[in-house]
Amino acid sequence: MPHLIARRKFLGNLSLATAGFLLNWRRSFAAMPPLTEKAALALPHFPDTYHAFVWRNWSLVPHDTLARVAGTSVQNILSTGLAMGLEKPAPVAKLAWERSYITIIRRNWHLLPRTQLTDLLGWDEKRFEFTLREDDFLYEKLGSFKPSCAPVQYQPPSAATAAIGEVMKREFPEGLPKSREPLFHFIRELSDPKNSLHGVPSAGFSPRLGYSYFALYGDPLLDAASDPYPDAYLARLAASGIDSVWIHIVLHKLVPFPWDAFQSEGHETRLKNLRKLVDRAAKHNVKIFLYLNEPRTWPASFFEKYPRLKGAEAGGVVSLCTSHPHVQAYLRNGIAAITRAVPGLGGFFSITASENRTNCWSHGQGAGCPRCGPRGGPAVIAELNHNYAEGIRKGMEKREDGPVPELIVWDWGWPAGWGKQIIPALPKEVLLMSVSEWDVTIERGGVKSSIGEYSISAIGPGPRARVHWDAARFAGIRTMAKIQAGNTWEIAAVPYIPALRNVAEHAAALRAEKVDGLMLGWTLGGYPSPNLAVVALMMKEKDLRPEEAMARVAAARYGAAGEAVTRAWEAFSKAFSEFPFGGGLYFSPMQTGPANLMWNVGTGYQATMVGFPYDDLARWRGHYPQEVYVRQLRKVADGFAEGLETLRKETGGLRLPADEAKKLMFEQEVAEAVAVHFRSAANQCEYIALRGDEAGKALRAALLEDELRLARRMLVLQRGNSTLGFEASNHYFYTGEDLLEKVLNCRFLLDAGG
Repeated sequence: MPHLIARRKFLGNLSLATAGFLLNWRRSFAAMPPLTEKAALALPHFPDTYHAFVWRNWSLVPHDTLARVAGTSVQNILSTGLAMGLEKPAPVAKLAWERSYITIIRRNWHLLPRTQLTDLLGWDEKRFEFTLREDDFLYEKLGSFKPSCAPVQYQPPSAATAAIGEVMKREFPEGLPKSREPLFHFIRELSDPKNSLHGVPSAGFSPRLGYSYFALYGDPLLDAASDPYPDAYLARLAASGIDSVWIHIVLHKLVPFPWDAFQSEGHETRLKNLRKLVDRAAKHNVKIFLYLNEPRTWPASFFEKYPRLKGAEAGGVVSLCTSHPHVQAYLRNGIAAITRAVPGLGGFFSITASENRTNCWSHGQGAGCPRCGPRGGPAVIAELNHNYAEGIRKGMEKREDGPVPELIVWDWGWPAGWGKQIIPALPKEVLLMSVSEWDVTIERGGVKSSIGEYSISAIGPGPRARVHWDAARFAGIRTMAKIQAGNTWEIAAVPYIPALRNVAEHAAALRAEKVDGLMLGWTLGGYPSPNLAVVALMMKEKDLRPEEAMARVAAARYGAAGEAVTRAWEAFSKAFSEFPFGGGLYFSPMQTGPANLMWNVGTGYQATMVGFPYDDLARWRGHYPQEVYVRQLRKVADGFAEGLETLRKETGGLRLPADEAKKLMFEQEVAEAVAVHFRSAANQCEYIALRGDEAGKALRAALLEDELRLARRMLVLQRGNSTLGFEASNHYFYTGEDLLEKVLNCRFLLDAGG
């Protein structure tokens, strides 16, 4: 039977303890019973945790903060880092500090106890809990538990400190590579009016919905300074064919929560910032959509005062029952208030059977609710979307201007068979959106699989989407396709995957399918890439062939190098079509690449969702035999490397204008990063499989040497291109210190015998 795994299935399989933590806003992290007593990972390439703490936070955290947390002086922090061979860092920029918190949390998760971690961030408990809970499942990405860590304390430099410095001198005899771009430089570039793109946006499907390449996910409307959509960036998106963008909201943070006003603190500020954003975006012919995943669950203690509102209970949290008229009124009134307060709002899109636990049937456990259980999931979800739509209608009653906001109903997470019951019962004015590539069957390396979502290596649409679109059309409802045009979790650590033949063919298929609108990506894929430009062209010109769209986009971006780039895209697309898509999609080291540490003995840790791959080879490869999985990874890596080598040969003698030369260099860096990541992932798989095998000692050593080389090369690439290693909902998967630590890690293992 073809293998399929989706994010919805993964989240649905989380432990009840995990779900209870994630959605329980009132229980403090400290008060929870420990989910594990597991000790943090040992890092034998450092003499102690203090040295690892200094290393990992060297360029991201101000040194006076490091000194305070470690109980020492700034001079001692500086002396330790310099003795280990780190370069004297520039002051931490405000932009980097505000946007690196997930990277900082992740790299200190195995180093610091909770109290020191919150101190490092300068946060209180409330903000820490909110971030773990609401920042795109961050707690799951971290493994759903906090490892046991002893407090970090200052340790004076020793011979071991100096030894690390000697390793760095040997590995980088000419010094560390210089940085051409600091971290997050791309935000300044995309926000600079001088770099705005101007073109004719696609006149095809609408809405054409995208997400910011650099938005802060958790509470983006609270701080107007953390602008997810600067004007110049909106202009670039519009020129790339996007006419709508979305942001994440929590309803009770945007409108008053009728049962506990404290929970809505700051809602006026958020609404004000939303109005400003909508007005600014309109100047670029871009609409703003809000993501609805409502109503959120509450702890059992909440329902002691409001027992009639209680719905299904699971994992220590309880749903606000959407079959109760008071909850329905809250949803309608809340959406109406937003609609009234924000003229020009593009609309909302809803997820009703996944992500956060919301309505009683959202995670399939509605039988526990006396009201929703007998009604069944399809009836509850259809009614919930009716309440959303009624809220929009109610909000328009007292408004005299602006278009009517749209409601996009996403079928994501609906169990098999539910769509046939839900779709005919939906309001006729909504759009029904389905993941295009869902259920597309593939065969990679002789292994059969079925796509769940997030794929550029496979081309949709698939049977599930077609069935739901047909049902929608029969019911008189418009249709939308959700795709990933820019990049996917196949590799999210690059701004886009330059497999443009696949993207163009997918667009052609959707054009033939005659869907009404497109969602071009989830939290990843919002870079103004050639991928988006190709989709826009394909949507605009109904007879345009994929190769023609690719050639025109390449010529516009790269001038005389356009033909060579088009040929490279063909090679990259062929290579990427070998990606071993399957159950390991979220868990493999594709995002961390050569920054993922090597372990000569098993860690005992299980890989987490796009967080920590650890050394969990079994989970990485999923249903693929290890040999097949590695072979497919190497096909992708080799195909990109060969295509890139040809591109460099064919364009090396061209004298391009500065702007075209810069874009061509960027394209080459992105392609090389893909090759490096996949080669490293294959190396890591082989190394783990060879652990404990004396006959494999020489090959293990060769793999470690190659990982050293790849880490050094990725350091050069990232210091020249700040987009590499970044994704909006995870921030930087790695920075320079992580790659340098990998060098230290590999050298330690080589010195220890491999």
